[in-house]
Amino acid sequence: EVIPLTGLRKTIADRMSMSVSTMAQVTLTTEVDVTNLVRLRESLLSVWRPHRLRPVDLDLIIAAVAKTLTAHPRLNAHLVDGEVLLLKDVNIGLAMAVPDGLVVPVLRNVDSLGLLGVAQGMRDLADKTRKGELGVDDMTGAGFTITSLSSYEIDAFTPIIDPPQVAILGLGRVREEPAVHEGEIAVRSMMHLS
Repeated sequence: EVIPLTGLRKTIADRMSMSVSTMAQVTLTTEVDVTNLVRLRESLLSVWRPHRLRPVDLDLIIAAVAKTLTAHPRLNAHLVDGEVLLLKDVNIGLAMAVPDGLVVPVLRNVDSLGLLGVAQGMRDLADKTRKGELGVDDMTGAGFTITSLSSYEIDAFTPIIDPPQVAILGLGRVREEPAVHEGEIAVRSMMHLS
């Protein structure tokens, strides 16, 4: 049986092919200790309860990436006609799986939202994605993308940059494992970033 590649799947395939053929595909991977991030998330459970939100690691990571992009604007950029266009706004694409593939809705002005605003904005985009209500404006204008396989048993992977962006961050799962912390071996929450 031959299934034609059309619609969203064709668009995804075309964009990924363009990325691979027009950009250097280099993946740098590091393992980071996210124990304090996990503790912060857990401490927010009762604080966010009145807002009917349950904090997740991704809320904190999005906020940290926004701060990082402000400090390192060359990562919040587009490559256009051989020139690097540094972007003023910190708009982050969030890769989300859908039945036919992958969409990347954009959370806008993340650097000015605050942690609760980031969480609510991400959930609003996820809700629109589930309902199939994303419009063109919801999926354009990102200067950087975050993609996460943390809900799967994946530690590290090669995320593919979405042109004209110049960088992407891939998140692996969080695992408790022995690590050296302050000169001692301790159980720590560890995550791979690609």
